[in-house]
Amino acid sequence: MPTSQDMTTDLDPGLLDALQHQVAVFARRAEQTRLGGVGQVRNSMDRAAYLLLNRLDQEGPMGVKALAAGMGIDSSTVTRQVAPLVDTGLVKRTSHPEDGRAVVLQLSPRGQSRLEEVRSSRRELMAQVTDGWTQDERESFCTLLTRFNSALSARQSGLPAADPEAQAGS
Repeated sequence: MPTSQDMTTDLDPGLLDALQHQVAVFARRAEQTRLGGVGQVRNSMDRAAYLLLNRLDQEGPMGVKALAAGMGIDSSTVTRQVAPLVDTGLVKRTSHPEDGRAVVLQLSPRGQSRLEEVRSSRRELMAQVTDGWTQDERESFCTLLTRFNSALSARQSGLPAADPEAQAGS
């Protein structure tokens, strides 16, 4: 099996250095701005809350274990992150229809409204940041970023890289 060193010897070290630097700068800028959107909604929802609400919106009601597995984090982390969302009425806890002991998490109408407000603000930010880009450039960047995130996710979980479309919401 080839080592990490073997896999990088055929690649341009200068390009890999530039890539890792740009990823580091992106991570810093994303954290600084939290890519939270524009206007009054700017930075009004943290990343964890946004990702949890988005997952529940896209995939529907689910248990903590399923939500954790889908996001690649452990159940205790999901439980801790969901608690304030339940407290503020953005997520509802209900009993599982087939097993009353199990809890199902569901986006509340208030959560749906709040998520759409934040999405709209973030959409506007993306439009502003990519102003001057063509539709093809935006699509290419999204495709490559999705592929990059999918590869990072697969590496973290120790699995082979999956279909980028399946990983887009993580």
